[in-house]
Amino acid sequence: MASIFAFRTRSPDRDRETDVTRFEQLARSLDQLTSEIDAERTGIRNRYEAVSANAAFLVEAMDNSEASSRRADDMDRWTESLKTCLRRIEALGRQTELIAGLRHALDTFVDEGRKADERSSAASAPEEVRHRP
Repeated sequence: MASIFAFRTRSPDRDRETDVTRFEQLARSLDQLTSEIDAERTGIRNRYEAVSANAAFLVEAMDNSEASSRRADDMDRWTESLKTCLRRIEALGRQTELIAGLRHALDTFVDEGRKADERSSAASAPEEVRHRP
């Protein structure tokens, strides 16, 4: 039978190291998500610009009677594609805002934890250490 007096807790330093590792991993994950969203947004913007240019040239050609009215179907598809791009860019903007908020909350939480640890360490330090000039 184990004695209840043999119970030991982990050292506060080990707990702090574990927390630092955990929060660094979370920060890296949030940064990775931000990078992925930025890359997707860049790709969609590039497609948007290409489709916009194609649509502009087609409109000009249709105005000058250089393109058949059958190309109107292309214009409809491009218009829908542009709308889809804009909706996706908007969604990615909301995701970026969410992740920025999460990152801010994480940074605040970590900073407050660090300050609490510093206060706790200072309070538990021997009297002569706390009052050094």
